Amino acid sequence: MKVTSEIHFHALRAPLAAAVLLATTALAHAQTDPADATGDSALTLGSVTISGKAAGPLSARSVFSSVDILGASLLQDQHVDYSWELLTRAPGVQVTQFKQGTDAGRFSFRGFNGEGRVNAVKLLIDGIPSNDNAGGMPFLDAVFPLDIEAIEIVRGTNDPRYGLHNIAGNANVLTRTGGNEGRSSLTMGSFGTKEVQVAKGIESGNWSQNYFLAWRDSDGYRDHADAKKLALSGKWFYTSDDARWRAGLSARYYRNKALESGYLSREEAINAPRSSPTYAAADRGERETLQLSTHLDAELTPDLSWSAKLYTNQYENQRWVRFSAAGVQQERYSDERQHGAISTLTWRPKVSWAHDFTLEGGVDAQWQDNLGQRYRSTQRVRTSQFRDWDFDLDTQGAYLQAVIRPVSALKIVPALRVDKVGGSFVDRLTGLRSEVHDYGLIKQPKISVAYTLTPQASVYINWGRTFQIGTGIDAYRTQTRNLEPSINDGWETGVKFSPLPWLDARVAYWEQRASGEVARVLGVDGLPDPGGLGNVGQTLRKGFDLQLNARPVAGTTAWVAYSHQQARITEPDPSAPATRGKQIENVPRYLVSAGVDWQSTPQLKLSAWANAQGDYYLERSNVQPKAGKYALLNLGATYKVSPTVDVSLQVKNVTNRKHVYAWHDSGSSGYSPGDGRGMYASLNARF
Repeated sequence: MKVTSEIHFHALRAPLAAAVLLATTALAHAQTDPADATGDSALTLGSVTISGKAAGPLSARSVFSSVDILGASLLQDQHVDYSWELLTRAPGVQVTQFKQGTDAGRFSFRGFNGEGRVNAVKLLIDGIPSNDNAGGMPFLDAVFPLDIEAIEIVRGTNDPRYGLHNIAGNANVLTRTGGNEGRSSLTMGSFGTKEVQVAKGIESGNWSQNYFLAWRDSDGYRDHADAKKLALSGKWFYTSDDARWRAGLSARYYRNKALESGYLSREEAINAPRSSPTYAAADRGERETLQLSTHLDAELTPDLSWSAKLYTNQYENQRWVRFSAAGVQQERYSDERQHGAISTLTWRPKVSWAHDFTLEGGVDAQWQDNLGQRYRSTQRVRTSQFRDWDFDLDTQGAYLQAVIRPVSALKIVPALRVDKVGGSFVDRLTGLRSEVHDYGLIKQPKISVAYTLTPQASVYINWGRTFQIGTGIDAYRTQTRNLEPSINDGWETGVKFSPLPWLDARVAYWEQRASGEVARVLGVDGLPDPGGLGNVGQTLRKGFDLQLNARPVAGTTAWVAYSHQQARITEPDPSAPATRGKQIENVPRYLVSAGVDWQSTPQLKLSAWANAQGDYYLERSNVQPKAGKYALLNLGATYKVSPTVDVSLQVKNVTNRKHVYAWHDSGSSGYSPGDGRGMYASLNARF
């Protein structure tokens, strides 16, 4: 089986490389328009508001990798239970839907899954780090679609701006800033869904204010899946008269109270997908998040700019969950506090020896104070405690990168990032005290090169190193051996081209190797976790991406993206020799995203979008049956009643396709059915 898969994959790589070569050769001889030159590798879906101010830190577009920018027009009209579901519209992104109370799901890419064992995506909200200690994404729940201006997704290992959790790339969610527009949306729909979103900007003189309120109540597709969510946020910024500096404060609060529908057997998920097992009747949870941040952006000289941020994040989650009828209910309590600082200095001097030159340096630090407790419980009444962790994790990082353009067509980006990790762990049940593993200085060199063949075509290649450390107890030396960080070396090559004025495309091939991958032990059966037992071994991930964005006629936008990926264990941990050459769990072989928006009349816009993925193995020995394959179609229509009011209708999973998320751990399996067909009507207004 292994040999067949390897031959199949390498057989695909040869024609892929040939296709890239033929495309670039043909485009090199095509008629060109110099005004269309971009010189980057980013693709944009939807409309994005771009500031004309060039000063400030280097943007995601300066990362020559698979960069995708999702604009407001693609996101703000969506109505989803949780904002990570918006990423189903993003190329090459896997969305894992647990659909279990407050712990509902997350997204991932580049052959990593969203299980929680290895969270490989650095999440930021307005540039503020927004992962929990394990790399999860609880802070994303606080951002609702109507408040999102854009999502910048960087896939790959060559972005030096971030350290911890930036294993396979990063995603930055940008929310509304400035303006005087007000937007509101009132939605009602299937499964008892009721939602209100209100966004308002106030800009006068030097001051800008932005406020946002969202409330969502839903019974859920399955029984015992009710959830009530509340989100509040505010931004206050002051800009100097000469616009050379800007300072501001941002605050964001979120609360979610939700029941858990529980996991079904494979047969139950097929025959009764909306049911909830009786053993989960007492399962539920409550989550609160808070983010406060201050921002300062300054143009020190015409060539030198400075950006600084201070922030604090708070995450509290109390969850009662029972994973199977044979297991016992657990109470899981997390209380995490993060304090951090980020500073970036960007220099853009005029030099005689290059067309353009930019030098940027940055430093960042984060101090975590975390509490993790678990209890065995009956009907949410504690019976015994089996976890009481009190642990600190401190990270400091610095990077230096240059963007050198020696000739007009060539850009070279060398970079170096260095990170240092510290902290201590206390098991308050046993009195055990441990220091963090001696990871040392974690050095991460990177290099990217992009060459513009014509104004319609550019090629790029990059290589970069990122790192992974253990999370929770696995970051600390609770046993005699010391663990080194897992080093991830990755490279990518691709071509971005526009064969027609209305068509943008990108083709890319990538690989990523880990020297000693560490997977978090989830412990679904409620057993104590001694730490250091989640080593996967050496791994190889590789794949290719094909993306097309089209605007064939005025008022019509279409896109299609296909990602083929593979994740294998090349050298297993000595305790699991049977996993050699096996596929890593919960990683589908392919991901597909496609859609079209058509402004059929000045008043009516019609939309259709779909996403699909292949099936996956549930565990690393690849013995259990596969699961997770699906293809879902959604339709939408928006009618403009007046210049300020419109109504919209969305139908999700039009064909009522059955699909599930599935897991296997410690001999047990669980299946969580995804939503069936749902209809949602919205009244939207501008004021």
